[in-house]
Amino acid sequence: MSLNIKKIQDANVKKQTVVLRLDLNVPYSSGKSRDISRIEKVKDTILFLVKNSNKVVILSHFGRPDGKINKDLSLKNLLGYLQEILNLEIKFLPSIEVEIYKTHIDSAPFPSVFLLENVRFSSLEENNDPSFSLKLASLGDIYCNDAFSVSHRAHASTQGITNYLPSFAGFLIQNELEALSLALDQPSKPMAAIVGGSKISTKIDILNNLSDSIDYLIIGGAMANTFLKAQGFEIGVSLTETEMIKNAEVIIKELEAKKCKLVLPLDIVCASSLNSMAEIHTFNVECCPKDKMILDIGPISCKNIMNVIDKSKTFIWNGPLGAFEIPPFDQGTNTIAKYVATRTQEKKLISIAGGGDTFSALKASASVPKFSYVSTAGGAFLEWLEGKSLPGIESLKL
Repeated sequence: MSLNIKKIQDANVKKQTVVLRLDLNVPYSSGKSRDISRIEKVKDTILFLVKNSNKVVILSHFGRPDGKINKDLSLKNLLGYLQEILNLEIKFLPSIEVEIYKTHIDSAPFPSVFLLENVRFSSLEENNDPSFSLKLASLGDIYCNDAFSVSHRAHASTQGITNYLPSFAGFLIQNELEALSLALDQPSKPMAAIVGGSKISTKIDILNNLSDSIDYLIIGGAMANTFLKAQGFEIGVSLTETEMIKNAEVIIKELEAKKCKLVLPLDIVCASSLNSMAEIHTFNVECCPKDKMILDIGPISCKNIMNVIDKSKTFIWNGPLGAFEIPPFDQGTNTIAKYVATRTQEKKLISIAGGGDTFSALKASASVPKFSYVSTAGGAFLEWLEGKSLPGIESLKL
């Protein structure tokens, strides 16, 4: 599939200085990262640029410093991970006063790799300030964006800088867009989607956009409770959005009109509290006790979803089916994740997943490598599913 963006491999970039925007915003606490998947995914772009004898100046944010210097959110904390994954020496530039480094970068040999301090230490970054964009642009000859996960933000380092330098997409962005285009622009039919999580209110746009193109919509997580309530089912003391019940009723009617089949739980796993030691019971969806909360789907629901998967050729997954963070309420998510992975490996399904907790949920089931594509992006993946344009991507179009 041909993407309508400028690609870094087509830039004939050799012996130039490339300003490279990455997303190194990994989970980090107590002096270590719990998950460096985002760093691993940008390896190919960096090594490609180094192999072609370029200088690379890496830009990224880390956490939410709100425009203030915060040592706990310094990118120096991630320097070791980056050097280990790339097996390269990387010079850390410990300030966002970028003009002081220009001579240093200009005099460095080809190839060299630099890591600039957290761009969000300046409030000008998130304000997309032209002066800050220009300063970042002054560090190089061309710009490469490989941070799909922040490309829904019109910030200085994702959008503003493209006004001052020739701009191209890195390999990770290309992979993300290829996968999303495969699922949303030209999907093989029938097509199904899981939309899970806790709140309908945060997924309204996704539901509306997807319902125009999918044949089956599987609702999971606490979102399903609101839909069940809208259909008159007892949901006990389960998490629900009472104020969204009317919206759920409207969505149900719209799905019927669009001939998109709504798939809700047929049986439910309940407990008195969200606790791994809690006593659990499985009930038919019509028999939820008034003093229990729904925390996962049961085996009959899993079998029903598997039947939908068997009928489908394209599958999109956003959000867990239950309270996956706390076993045993991860069983529904794990069961379906493994089944999707198996069908994908059998070449019977194209499977695309991402957004929110999806990556963590699928990683827990060891299914990530077996899906067609799993995005580490959060908000950008969600906005793409909503049908919105992404400023950082628009700036890379041909």
